[in-house]
Formats: sequence, structure tokens, C-alpha cells
Amino acid sequence: MCLSIPLQLVSLEDENGDFAIAERRQGGALRRERINMMLLGPQPLGTWILASLGLAKEVLDEHERALIEDALAALGASIAGNYDASKHFSDLRTPTNTRSRLP
Repeated sequence: MCLSIPLQLVSLEDENGDFAIAERRQGGALRRERINMMLLGPQPLGTWILASLGLAKEVLDEHERALIEDALAALGASIAGNYDASKHFSDLRTPTNTRSRLP
């Protein structure tokens, strides 16, 4: 099984934009990868992508990226043994005191 993670494009490796260097902060460390961009085509620097095994699979908007970062944080907390459901996946929770809007 492989996990796709958000990475931000920081430089292009060739003039065609077929390969790029992307990075992300993980805790205090900086992760950099050479990414094959051929499925997506050239993208502007600063673009966030979803990548797996060195291959860009999808361009992410800020909302999508935030949801994925939250899921990754939940996974990390679970592995560390300190997962708290109230701190993650707020997009999936529904308020408990909502009233029906049906007449």
C-alpha cells in the first residue's frame, strides 16, 4: 500500500515541466522529492499536488489540502497513541443540536 501526500512545487527540473522538485515540512524536517509531472502536465511553482511514489497524481486546492493534512495528522496521532476524535475530521461531524427544517 502506498500513501499519497501533498507536496508543493518549488522548482522545475527541465524546461518542459515534465519533472519538478517538490517539498513539504514534516514536523521539523523538510522533505524534498523529484516528482514526475507527466500525468498533470506543467504546473506553476507554488502549486500543491498530491503525489505518490514520485508521481504527481492531482492538483490540490487549499480546501482539499487542508482535509488531507487533517487526515495525515489524525493518522500520526493514532500511531503515536494520542488520537483525539474531537480534534480531527471536523468536516464529517454534524452538530448534535440541529433542528429539522421540514414543516
